[in-house]
Amino acid sequence: MAVNKYQADHYLMLKPDEVSIRKVVRLLWSKRMEESDYFYIRESDEKEDFIEKGLAIASLSAQKGLLHAAKPLKCFGQKLEMWLNLVSFNTNIFMLFFNTLRCKVKIPKRKSDDFMSFAGYIDKRVKLDEKIEPGNARYNSALAIMAAKLAYENKGFIRNTVEQHWKMEFVDMDTDFWNDYLENCHTQGFMSYDERVNMIVVSFRGTEAFNAYDWCTDFDISCFENPEMGKIHGGFMKALGLVMENGWPPHLPADKRDKNLAYYAIRDKLKERIDLNKETKFMVTGHSLGGALAVLFPAILALHGETKLLERLEGIYTFGQPRVGDGKFKSFMEEQVLDRYGVKYLRFVYCNDLITRLPFDDPVTSLYTHFGTCLYFNSCYKGQILPEEPHKNYFETFGGTRRFLNALFELVRCLYLPWLKGGDYREGLAMILIVRFSALAFPGAADHNPLDYVNATRLGSMEVFQSAESSKKWLKNSATSGREVQDKIKYC
Repeated sequence: MAVNKYQADHYLMLKPDEVSIRKVVRLLWSKRMEESDYFYIRESDEKEDFIEKGLAIASLSAQKGLLHAAKPLKCFGQKLEMWLNLVSFNTNIFMLFFNTLRCKVKIPKRKSDDFMSFAGYIDKRVKLDEKIEPGNARYNSALAIMAAKLAYENKGFIRNTVEQHWKMEFVDMDTDFWNDYLENCHTQGFMSYDERVNMIVVSFRGTEAFNAYDWCTDFDISCFENPEMGKIHGGFMKALGLVMENGWPPHLPADKRDKNLAYYAIRDKLKERIDLNKETKFMVTGHSLGGALAVLFPAILALHGETKLLERLEGIYTFGQPRVGDGKFKSFMEEQVLDRYGVKYLRFVYCNDLITRLPFDDPVTSLYTHFGTCLYFNSCYKGQILPEEPHKNYFETFGGTRRFLNALFELVRCLYLPWLKGGDYREGLAMILIVRFSALAFPGAADHNPLDYVNATRLGSMEVFQSAESSKKWLKNSATSGREVQDKIKYC
């Protein structure tokens, strides 16, 4: 069967909702995965095994478990968020108790413009740093991480923050996007317009802590191989708007036009906006899963030949972004987006962030690999421009001890940093109790939080951000090997 460039010539699609535990176990002895009804592999002239059987079993098992836990996980998350907002709405827990006695408790409403998500309580800052003004080398990065963090909130909260605190325009559109494979709206994003620099900011939300479907997207290692772009993480493609049985058609099929798929909705809205002003540019950003979507968005624009939009793309800014594709995808992005249109791609990595080292970069299969300019920050927020983050697959000799000591330092740092840098760097109880203490046991997961990325953009040296403007030249001319680069990294 002929395959056009908008479809996949090979892909393996995992279906956790159609598989039982018994079938997963039976897969251990199965010789041909494509014969299973919970896999779908497009026929081709040459069969190719995209992933190890053990990885497929682990992915299916994880997704199956998450789907079973979806309702209790969501319920727990909602109750935790409601409690945090209830305390905040009543000033503190003591005032909540006092207001209860007076029968004057302030009850938060989940969709209100002051109801904050769990991620918001990890870092309650909503205002931009007034010291970082347009023209400052850190401005785009600082704006990008705040937009990426804001994407975790509800539409009312986002609108209020953009208009009242940032003094920017909120681009009115539906912020919930359809996933054609999960058959629900579990992808979120928003657009804002900064008149001062004449730029639109497109921000994608990352993985919500208590959203099982988001975690399924992360664990979904379905492999989508496009003849032009290479192999790409299937879960991320589905979240961005991959069309069932059609791949990435330039225009939505008639039966899908009533679905609000992220890529198509944002692309069309961008076209409307840039037609209003021939000088308007835009940038894309996201944290975690949102970072992966931010990278894939311009890739699909390039696949569709959207020259007009790509010429207006100022940059891609990602924070705590996982790997999304193979070496061919890397080459496609470098040739068709970064080099052709002079687009900056700054990939921020904070210290021991585990997610930036996933999926693992296997030197044998080279299925997943990073690219772009890596801005690495240690726990003292000292930044360096590197071709790859140190310990790219996370594990190392004596790494556990080093990461524990680093987590201990971060716990101490949160106590004295406000005295050195001001009240904006005071961490709340949610951050200290849930993140900082858990980091002693799980440092890689704890370092993924948005707060440290916000701090890195505000406290990192100006020289690092200025150097990032010419990072392509620096990386091309650097003769430093990966091992030598890692030896030069100084941990605080």
